[in-house]
Amino acid sequence: MLAPILDWFEHQGWEPLPFQTRTWEAHLLGFSGLIQVPTGSGKTYAAVMGQIAHMLETPAEQSGVRLLYLTPLRALSRDLAVALKQPIETMGWPLRVGIRNGDTATAERNRQTRTPPEILITTPESLCVLLAGRHCEALFSTLETVILDEWHELIGSKRGVQTELALSWLRQQRPRLQTWAISATIGNLEESARHALGVNGEPCLITGAPKRGLDVTSILPDSIDGFPWGGHLGLRRYEDLIGQMEPCTSTLLFTNTRNQAERWFQCLRYACPEMEGLLALHHSALDRSEREAIEAAVKAGSMLWVVCTSSLDLGVDFQPVERVVQIGSPKNLARLLQRAGRSAHLPGGTSKVLFMPTNALELLELSAVRRGLDNGMVEERRPPNQPLDVLLQHLTTLACGPGFRPDETLTAIRSTSSYKKLEQSDWEWCLRFLEHGGDCLGAYPRYQKLHSTDDGRFVIRDNAIARLHRFNIGTITSAPAIRVRFVRGSVLGHVEETFISQLKPRDVFFFAGRQLEFVRLRDMTAYVKTTSKKSTAVPAWAGGQMSLSDLLTHHLREEVARAGRGELDTPELNALEPLFERQMDLSALPSSEQLLIETCRTREGMHLYAYPFEGRFVHEGLGFLWATRLTRRHRGTITVSVNDYGFELLAPRGYPMDDLLDEHLEELLDDNDLETDLEQALNLSELCRRRFRGIAQVAGLLVQGFPGKSKSAGQLQISGSLLWEVFNKHEPNNLLVRQARHEVLQEQLELPRLRSALKRMQRGETLHCPTPRPTPLAFPLLVERLNNRMSNESVLERIKRMQYEALRNEQ
Repeated sequence: MLAPILDWFEHQGWEPLPFQTRTWEAHLLGFSGLIQVPTGSGKTYAAVMGQIAHMLETPAEQSGVRLLYLTPLRALSRDLAVALKQPIETMGWPLRVGIRNGDTATAERNRQTRTPPEILITTPESLCVLLAGRHCEALFSTLETVILDEWHELIGSKRGVQTELALSWLRQQRPRLQTWAISATIGNLEESARHALGVNGEPCLITGAPKRGLDVTSILPDSIDGFPWGGHLGLRRYEDLIGQMEPCTSTLLFTNTRNQAERWFQCLRYACPEMEGLLALHHSALDRSEREAIEAAVKAGSMLWVVCTSSLDLGVDFQPVERVVQIGSPKNLARLLQRAGRSAHLPGGTSKVLFMPTNALELLELSAVRRGLDNGMVEERRPPNQPLDVLLQHLTTLACGPGFRPDETLTAIRSTSSYKKLEQSDWEWCLRFLEHGGDCLGAYPRYQKLHSTDDGRFVIRDNAIARLHRFNIGTITSAPAIRVRFVRGSVLGHVEETFISQLKPRDVFFFAGRQLEFVRLRDMTAYVKTTSKKSTAVPAWAGGQMSLSDLLTHHLREEVARAGRGELDTPELNALEPLFERQMDLSALPSSEQLLIETCRTREGMHLYAYPFEGRFVHEGLGFLWATRLTRRHRGTITVSVNDYGFELLAPRGYPMDDLLDEHLEELLDDNDLETDLEQALNLSELCRRRFRGIAQVAGLLVQGFPGKSKSAGQLQISGSLLWEVFNKHEPNNLLVRQARHEVLQEQLELPRLRSALKRMQRGETLHCPTPRPTPLAFPLLVERLNNRMSNESVLERIKRMQYEALRNEQ
């Protein structure tokens, strides 16, 4: 049965890799599973060729989709289609490949409905739109296999849960459906496979591709004084990066945020005028046509340097790319592996990564990353725990399409890993909520969505409700996007409404690599024109801050301990030796089981610096928790600032910080009454209210509206707050309110990690070091606080002044 596949491989001059052959054989035997191999190893052909061989051997009796290929990004669809069409067209196989997503033309969609292609490539959201249509049962009546591409990208989010629910319906229609997930970087393989395949049957795990080489080189400064540089995203050291770049080498320069990408593109464009036309900017807020043009130019080898974000992390096959630059810490082992795989994108290739730190202590993080990768470690991905907002959306989707029978659908939903423990009472609440509007919204017809038919199905009869739901399917909730368009010309991309709302006509900002003058805002579109006037304003998008993964924080503590023992065995640790010596002169470097706390008094007040090395989000919870517990013992105003290494508490000069610390350390580390104290410390109710707004959007209570008639952020905020107040007053046990609290505690504040950190610190030793002045470890925390303070002095000027004063005090 594999003969046609082997013939094509021979035609290409390729030899199938053992993991590919094992996958094909397992598929033909009827198994489902998960393929985990490094990026660029040939996993796409491993996943699809078994099903293609089956389709060639057994032609379908009726037309319909037989292979459904799900990808997390629309941009990947084109490359996947090209990869799949290559053998089909070369060998003349009687198969057709179609793409279905938001960019597919109406004529093509109608054609797919009338004569479906055998292979359909789509996204989770577009699949759900198909399930909400009248023709979905006929379209998928011949379905045999589903491929889940880049499963590591989906599984840890509500998009992954959305995919699981869609698959549960497909399996309900096609009980013998096979599923193969593809991944490059997941630590918990078996659990991930269960979420992809459902709870029935044993997953087949395919690994063992040839290891790819990884060459990581850090850009080390000529000298590091005792105080780490910081601020301005490392831009002031751009000459160090340019000195290592090669103009003729195809390079992707990855940043962690779109704001950072805009700034670095601007910097490189002015610093390297000879790269004009060879340097590009790529991130997800740019218009699709511009992104596609850049991707095509990279593949053709005509675009050599691209400053980008995670928009190019996944799947796109850029064989000309020879090198990857990571600007700033990747914060995550899997992220660096994924980005490294963009270079030398072929089996057995060696990925070359150049690391550009944006402050000195990021060299410490890179040393921890290097150690983790050498040990073969990679992060686990934990899916959300049965989010009911996604379930409500799924049930509405089914009701828009063929309808659903409650008992059969509940069985299908419980066959997913995410909802296998769904309580009967929660299920009944969901049905009541959609049918009657729950306990509070029964007076409003738009919330009474479901109607029962004579044959026991729930359907949506109101076409307006169904149409609005199809336009708003999805689990990604963000601030409404404002299109940026030239007054006379094309669309450049989109920015968040909150940024545009702060601009006045004639204000200048930098976006899509251009200096733009804001002209006017009309119909959710910002009209602009190019200008030569300079501006440092760059849009900031939500979700910009990243935190160290729990696996990386473990390795980070080990690196600090090594430095304390003088074991400087990586280039990064060796470069940081002067900083470590200064730190140990003033204070200490803790072992992996010690908690270092420093206190000092300056003109600003009384400082406490604590270094759990647990990541930004955990430190945020710990910082506010400690501030609350300290002020409970002695009243005062305490300011909290955090970074990935620790947190700072700043109190008035006369505050008895040292005495309180010595007397009440056990109370600060106590994990009892943790939720109660956090609620007092963080205004938990307000955090839950904000979280509820996104949950209400996914559940269908709040809708953005139809294209071109979207609601503003203010309108959504008011509607969300109103619903929040109604539920809290009249239905305090509302399950969506409960979900908002759960998500804030478990995901936003990372309560399990916070509790684990407190237990670890309780077990270990605490080093309290009073210091005459802030130490090198404290310096980035000072910068963090300066970044959030209003002043007519730039952050860089203040940092330089602080460094000068610190060094002068040392002499």
